[in-house]
Amino acid sequence: MPLERFSAAWRESYIVEATERQRRGGGGECVFCTLAHEPVGEESGVLHVSEHSFVCLNAYPYGSGHLLVLPRRHVGDMGDLSEEEGDDLFRVVRAAGSALQRAYGPDGMNIGMNLGSAGGAGIPEHLHVHALPRWHGDTNFMTTIGETRVLPESLASTWAKVHAAWSVPGPASAGQ
Repeated sequence: MPLERFSAAWRESYIVEATERQRRGGGGECVFCTLAHEPVGEESGVLHVSEHSFVCLNAYPYGSGHLLVLPRRHVGDMGDLSEEEGDDLFRVVRAAGSALQRAYGPDGMNIGMNLGSAGGAGIPEHLHVHALPRWHGDTNFMTTIGETRVLPESLASTWAKVHAAWSVPGPASAGQ
């Protein structure tokens, strides 16, 4: 029986970058700070910008629709957010969840943060909230046995779906 292979070559650049960043002890410019100044657009992956926060696609998603909601200011700990930044961040988290609901109609959603390296944050210096739609049965043998996620859509497709849903009048765009 031939050995089956599954390629995830798209992750190579992430692995190289993360390894180099770790070896340098962090360092370099924060990718999130760079994104905070990008315009809303498919090329940047930025979906929404508010006074203190912004939303972008996760460049290395766990599943379809995986978004990140971040403060625009470089902050690694929730306690370092001002009252206004914290309020704005969680208004935008709610809006992102509503947009994902409209775009995908999922059965559920994961919304959460990994704080600090020990907490699982890939970029612990700039806090970020993950928003990820979930469906019954979205964990299959590839995830369970192969420790691999299969993503059925491109980042361009994700951006288009969520951007269109964000633009719909209602809770996700109210006051944003």
